[in-house]
Amino acid sequence: MSLADLLAIMRRRWYFMVPLTLLSVLAGGYLYRTIPVSYESQSSVTLLDSTAIADLAPTFGNPLTNAGGSLVVTADVLIRTLQSSDSAKELNSRGVTDQYTVGFAPDADTPLLTLSVTGTDQAKVLRETTTLTKFTAEQLKALQAASKVPTVYAVQTAPVVLPQIPVSQSKSRYQDVAAVVIVGVVGAFLLSILAEGVAVVRRRGRALAEYVPRRHRARPPERAPRGLLVRRLDATTILTGYLVLAFFVPSNLTLPALGGVGTPANVFALLGLLWYLATWLGGRVLPAKGTRLPRVAMCVLAAAVLLSYLANALRESSHEEVLGADRGLIGLGVWVALVVLSSAGIQERSRLETLMRRLVVLGTVVALIGYYDFFAATNIADSIHIPGLHSNSAGLSAMDRGSFTRPRSTTAHPLEFGGMLAILVPFAVHQAFDPVRRHAGALRRWAPVAIMAGALPLTVSRTSIIGAFIAILVMVPRWKPQRRWAAIGIVLGSVAGFKVIIPGLIGTITNLFATFLSNSDSSTQARTVKYSAIVPYLSERPWFGRGFGTFTPDLYFFTDNQYMLTLAETGALGLVALLFLFVTGIHQGGAIRRLARSESDRELGQAFLASALVALVISATFDALSFPMYAGMFFLTLGAGGSYLGFVRREAAEAAAVAVPAPRNAPDVPSPQLAESR
Repeated sequence: MSLADLLAIMRRRWYFMVPLTLLSVLAGGYLYRTIPVSYESQSSVTLLDSTAIADLAPTFGNPLTNAGGSLVVTADVLIRTLQSSDSAKELNSRGVTDQYTVGFAPDADTPLLTLSVTGTDQAKVLRETTTLTKFTAEQLKALQAASKVPTVYAVQTAPVVLPQIPVSQSKSRYQDVAAVVIVGVVGAFLLSILAEGVAVVRRRGRALAEYVPRRHRARPPERAPRGLLVRRLDATTILTGYLVLAFFVPSNLTLPALGGVGTPANVFALLGLLWYLATWLGGRVLPAKGTRLPRVAMCVLAAAVLLSYLANALRESSHEEVLGADRGLIGLGVWVALVVLSSAGIQERSRLETLMRRLVVLGTVVALIGYYDFFAATNIADSIHIPGLHSNSAGLSAMDRGSFTRPRSTTAHPLEFGGMLAILVPFAVHQAFDPVRRHAGALRRWAPVAIMAGALPLTVSRTSIIGAFIAILVMVPRWKPQRRWAAIGIVLGSVAGFKVIIPGLIGTITNLFATFLSNSDSSTQARTVKYSAIVPYLSERPWFGRGFGTFTPDLYFFTDNQYMLTLAETGALGLVALLFLFVTGIHQGGAIRRLARSESDRELGQAFLASALVALVISATFDALSFPMYAGMFFLTLGAGGSYLGFVRREAAEAAAVAVPAPRNAPDVPSPQLAESR
């Protein structure tokens, strides 16, 4: 279905589009007039050490007397006290009835606190901010008095920024208005498509009854129109647009209202899902046969996410956690869109092969950008600024390990960069060996393999090396002896080449694994501590979790383990759903290899199997699905595996039907069609 077809449907169903669009615009205008403008005022205070810091201060058994120290612990205790319900009641009695927040100042490594109050009365907000600032000083004194801290060692507060004149915060009002208008327009669009689908079904019924209305009778052939609007769109075209946005717009640049999930690529994927629904409801496309498994796996994941969303709504969660849960639903919609488009939307095998070639080529370009980051000791993504987008990881700079800069290319983190390349390398290897592409020449076929595989060690991370090792362990043993020994020789030669070209890199990577095995690595020890710290959250809500998308580092801490994060957010049910996703990818790769009728297809199945196993293993080394580019590539390849399995199943069924010989002296009766296995 082309864009011109969609516009024609909306024009024919104007009685849905016009009233609902006008109604949504009027509702948006009503909200704009009735929702009051909110104002925010801020002040900042810092903690000053006592005048007796020259002398060694006694500890008195509590952190409030850390005279001469950084006072960060003292500031943290003060923040938690101000956020308690007792402090809220006291402030309420003093006239602070609007919402207030207390926290460390952004990007500050000193005990600098930011106090803010948000309300609809500008003068009242200013008074409440002044009251909150004074109350902060009183609470610090009360805490130290309760701990019997001598006056000479008492910590003081000093205002750094006095309560500011409240500034209007109109963004939330504009977001509410835009949401109402968008919901109205999208609802009108879906109703129009649904009405068109019903009309198509009725026309088919009349055609079967040999009734042809006048407006559908044969007309003289007309010249086919040309242009962008009438060009046929398919799932491969939509997914190619997603890949371009995902790879070349840095994944830390997002729409301000959507947070980390609001990347342009994710928004485009959601629009692609609407396109598929419109095409499906309009009767223009049917889900590809034999591709149900990845969509079933997504239904299981969606059920776990929705149950965790309800669990979050039933507990006393903070405003930030509610927003995180909403963003989690948006992310789930993006993943569903990628799986549906890649598994059900692609109707021709040639178009699926085109998509996989584009995936490898674009991944190679991203890897080349990583080479530039490594050798130039910079992050090229930091120099990319797009109007209307903002970075959701402020202050992220080049990361070093040893004497090397860890590249991240256009991803948000070197771990995401390495993990994404690790799940794409098996497909690059398959395309290099594919006899169908022998005409492309050795350079075009093997350059993506060399570039992407060579970029993995540059990230100087255990995740990348483990991913590469898993891919080699799965793919190489299945090869013929000649190819297998050649591959082992190339790997060993590459290690020697890295030692010569980049001195110290192999030693740094080897030391990473040595310290890990000896349990002397600070990074490993920090992760072990986090595992024990997350146990109370798991025991509190073991089945449905705290809510998908709510366990954010701003409120809690980094888990550095997707399985632990899934347990915390979606509970045991979510962990089962996640494992089912990985098992689905592994099963699809094995089934493709088992049913394939050509050596190329068997190696393709092994590539899908290797990619799914890589995702399964490295998910234990970082919170993989929290990164949009890696998550997008994982779900796209999951859906592509289901699509390939559907094609292979249909080809195997056709071959079996042809191979069945007709019995001798049997009447000329048409043979029954084989039912497709799912």
